[in-house]
Amino acid sequence: MTRPPRKGAPGRRRHPATRRPVLDGARLTAYDVLDAVSSRAAFANLLLPQLLRERQLDPRDAGFATQLAYGTLRAQGTLDAILTGLVSRPLSELDPRVLDLLRLGAYQIVDLRVPSHAAVDTTVDLTRAIVGTGASGLVNAVLRKVAAGGDRAAWLDTLAAEGDERLALATDHPRWIVDAWRDALDDDGELETALLADDAAPEVHLVARRMDRTALAEESGGEPGPWSPHAVRLGGGDPGRLASVRSGRAAVQDEGSQLAALLLTRAPLEGPETAWLDMCAGPGGKAGLLAVRRPDGVRLTAADRAPHRAELVRQALRDEDDVEVLAADGTQPPWAPGSFDRVLLDAPCTGLGALRRRPEVRWRRTAADVAPLAELQTDLLDSALRAVRVGGVVAYVTCSPHTDETVAVADAAAGRDDVEVLPVAPLFPEVPGIARGEYGQLWPHRHGTDAMFMALLRRTR
Repeated sequence: MTRPPRKGAPGRRRHPATRRPVLDGARLTAYDVLDAVSSRAAFANLLLPQLLRERQLDPRDAGFATQLAYGTLRAQGTLDAILTGLVSRPLSELDPRVLDLLRLGAYQIVDLRVPSHAAVDTTVDLTRAIVGTGASGLVNAVLRKVAAGGDRAAWLDTLAAEGDERLALATDHPRWIVDAWRDALDDDGELETALLADDAAPEVHLVARRMDRTALAEESGGEPGPWSPHAVRLGGGDPGRLASVRSGRAAVQDEGSQLAALLLTRAPLEGPETAWLDMCAGPGGKAGLLAVRRPDGVRLTAADRAPHRAELVRQALRDEDDVEVLAADGTQPPWAPGSFDRVLLDAPCTGLGALRRRPEVRWRRTAADVAPLAELQTDLLDSALRAVRVGGVVAYVTCSPHTDETVAVADAAAGRDDVEVLPVAPLFPEVPGIARGEYGQLWPHRHGTDAMFMALLRRTR
């Protein structure tokens, strides 16, 4: 991790030409996020808040660092397309640090209103400090060419991409994800709007668990969410500074994820109920909401295959009574068949519906990831249906709209002779545009949420 030179540090005076530049804290923080994502597959949404707290950037610089880091990660495909024509060798042959610095500088020129001389000069200073003087010459020359090419609209004309290739570059999505979103949308006319919404910086969503959400809205300065009775939406800021979040009475959770948990609670059930299961519960957000929504006398079991994620669930449920947290593989569960009345299966998926909050995932995932994940989802859904008693319900959820890991998996289960599908839309009459056939689908451009898919299945015998 790069450390900026200390301002005003005592020592021998240097000639101006050899003096180390005073690095911009926001840009240095953004670079460190890019470097961590590139070099050790870090997740920006986990690392950046940690760096902002450690470095104590003022709110303005923290906001700029966030915009730079997330924006550069989202725009990577378009930035690379621009840089490819300006660098004399393949980008893959560049020092990865230099490539990240070029992306950071190019993003400021192409997408932000940062004066080009400031974007170039500050990036050259970073390069000199991080990589060395030799690389700074390359960065200086390339970024000046980027600046000469104009803003994003001008560069899209220069790249001369057409059709879906242009749409992919304009909305910062790999082409295969553009195809997947087109397949999932009923109306092709919505595609560009949906992709642009998926490329926009999201609001912060909070969930009021053990407190009134009006009080949470007053504490945070946010507004009640339009769909979930537990949701509060913030325009920005650090929710970790809120006392209610630090105490666990509230938490950060996308409003779509809240609806996914509420789906399980709203499903009509035949017979009495005593036990609920959250089968892939890590890190515990939905389990936390289920814990406060369950009727008295209902025991909640929350399981996750990864021990460290099960520990996160345990932390999220630390103040709840009558809960059990297990580190357990849902495909080989320790519980007996028919043990539960309601089961939530928030299955591992590509995460294509949550790209707003995890910007680097769009470039990390490939189309080849879908098939093995769909196979795992099918196995987990079969296991969930075994875990629920006759008359009980399973809510199958993914944070993806991709047809192969949503409708196709649910349809395969619905084809069994011991399963019936319960329509999702009637359970959310306050949420327009949620129906995807008998299933449910939330969208960033319609609902301001992650693109969550939801299916509700009942065991009939």
